[in-house]
Amino acid sequence: MARTRKQVAQINVVPMIDVMLVLLVIFMVTAPFINPGQVDLPSVGKTAQSPAQPLEIIIKESGEYQLRNRATGGTARVVAKSALADEIAALHRALPDQPVVIAADRNVRYEEVMNTMTLLQQAQITRIGLLARPAP
Repeated sequence: MARTRKQVAQINVVPMIDVMLVLLVIFMVTAPFINPGQVDLPSVGKTAQSPAQPLEIIIKESGEYQLRNRATGGTARVVAKSALADEIAALHRALPDQPVVIAADRNVRYEEVMNTMTLLQQAQITRIGLLARPAP
């Protein structure tokens, strides 16, 4: 009686390991020669003029409005709320790039600040900001 032999299915992985080690050595040798991508950033020259000093609207807790033009170094002067838009529009025609900031007292209602911003937008002023004191 003849015995039948079973074929054993084996995969020899030694040649594959040899190929992988050769590829690893090639990558390790060539990696230092590859330049990483560099970003060429644009350069900015110095500006000829300093940034414009803002026009400051001060809203007191008592409801009083004051206007200070920091560009002229002026002191704050009291302005009626009804005349605020006209005065700012006149100042804005003289210096159209001058920003306008609102400095409201901590206890002033937010609605009052929003009403002031609405007045400024109706006067065609686009550069509006809020002035705040940094936290200690």
